Amino acid sequence: MRGRPNLLVLSGSTRGGSHNGRLAALAARDLALHDVEVRLLSLADYPLPLYDGDLEAARGVPEAALKLADLVLVSQGVFIASPEYNQSVTPLLKNSIDWLSRLRGDRYRGLWTERVFAIGAASPGHFAGIRSLMHLRHILENALGARVLTQQVAVPYADKAFDEGGNLANDKAAAQLERLVTALIGEAGRFV
Repeated sequence: MRGRPNLLVLSGSTRGGSHNGRLAALAARDLALHDVEVRLLSLADYPLPLYDGDLEAARGVPEAALKLADLVLVSQGVFIASPEYNQSVTPLLKNSIDWLSRLRGDRYRGLWTERVFAIGAASPGHFAGIRSLMHLRHILENALGARVLTQQVAVPYADKAFDEGGNLANDKAAAQLERLVTALIGEAGRFV
């Protein structure tokens, strides 16, 4: 019998009132309703300088990146809510990924390949963060070799998408999130 998957949920934004922070919180809440362990984290708790090869050579990988990597390593699945900045991922999210990609050695082998990733976005515009998701998928799959679920959630008009209880009022987006949650749990269970 397999154990319960351990899942990590985060947003690529730390802004107060972030639509993607709300999406990440909703995903974490929905995941917690299933028989899984869920941890919702904020990248604000893992501050990292802009990636710089000279800085890495002089000081090594920052402690915050090591702590973040440890949380990924104990997770069988990771959900990332990715805001869209100028049709791409946020600098915060890309910088976090860049630092984690620098980790070497046996301890970090499989950081990207021995778990499954799920992605979603919420945007006040009509495109619902899709362009951010395309770039994030490309980074995770092509650059890092990660397994990213084909299902994703894209929430348009996010400034009006959440009700007072934090749920998605848009039925299509709510259905996308439910399918994504189910797929993430199923795929993450394969790594337990």
